[in-house]
Amino acid sequence: MKFDRRLFIAAACAVLGCSSALAEVNQVRIVKLYGLAFVPLMVMEDQKLVEKHAKAAGLGDVKGVYLTLSNPSTVNESLLSGNADIGSNGPPSVLTIWSRTKGTGNEIKGMAGTFTSPMWLNVTNPAIKSIRDFTEKDKIAVSSVKVSIPAIIMQMAAAKEWGKENYAKLDAISVSMAHPDGLAAFLSKRDITAHFTSPPYMYRELEQPGVHRILNSDDVMGGKSSFSLIYSSSKFHDNNPRTYKAVLAAFTEAIDFINKDKKAAAETYLKISGDKTISLADVQKQLEDPNLVFTTSPYGVKKFADFMFDTGSIKHKPNSWKDVFFPEIYNVPGS
Repeated sequence: MKFDRRLFIAAACAVLGCSSALAEVNQVRIVKLYGLAFVPLMVMEDQKLVEKHAKAAGLGDVKGVYLTLSNPSTVNESLLSGNADIGSNGPPSVLTIWSRTKGTGNEIKGMAGTFTSPMWLNVTNPAIKSIRDFTEKDKIAVSSVKVSIPAIIMQMAAAKEWGKENYAKLDAISVSMAHPDGLAAFLSKRDITAHFTSPPYMYRELEQPGVHRILNSDDVMGGKSSFSLIYSSSKFHDNNPRTYKAVLAAFTEAIDFINKDKKAAAETYLKISGDKTISLADVQKQLEDPNLVFTTSPYGVKKFADFMFDTGSIKHKPNSWKDVFFPEIYNVPGS
């Protein structure tokens, strides 16, 4: 009879009482970006929630390892290269890598929603009242040209303004910059004349003299949409099913924590991010904005996907938001 190593290990574990956790990872590498959208991951890091839920699941000592990257593309590449297990990114970036890997041996899919929030396109030139007023002399800072939420939102807005064939009209004057760098460059009033950004940066910009908003992403999307999602690879999901569920449980606890105590969440943001440019009171005030909602439900994913497919940004069109996610999150509402 042919020797089957997997059956042998399973039988040995049954006799010895060992756990299937032996085959799973002992650390989970999690990458995120800058801003309030990533507070759930900061809570997970601060409270060691991966460690807590891994132990509760009988997985032993599993460590969460966290890293902040500069732009959405680097998060995608980290997952694609196998240098990260979990990422957090905007729906357009997740859709880009999902479409790229669909049908391969390592599809990358969403785990859950994170945060719904509008994004604001702020400008310093009083003559600019709408996107129609931009010229080739302007430079618009976005977190990543062509794949980030602000980049895709501007394409949607351009398609409405000038027709579908001109959806990429503003790409030529867009510049990829991490949100903190975009904030600094924008407020310096040198090269960057506009910034399409997220909390807390958009609030801080609008508080400055001479800054005004010309676009709100919610208006373009026709309602609320997810600013960020968490996502992972099928290799991590399939090879580490108990760890995957423990991470999702840790993430869900972090969401609940934020919704129950905004002040404590603000303290966690300042502690983990190291942001010295904003006060505790201001962070708490922003977290209490009713337009900012922390939830595991993903919203607006299908709308982003339809637009990106129609413009050729992605090659596959999902029939539902669920096509882009692993099944463990199918029990929540989404769109």
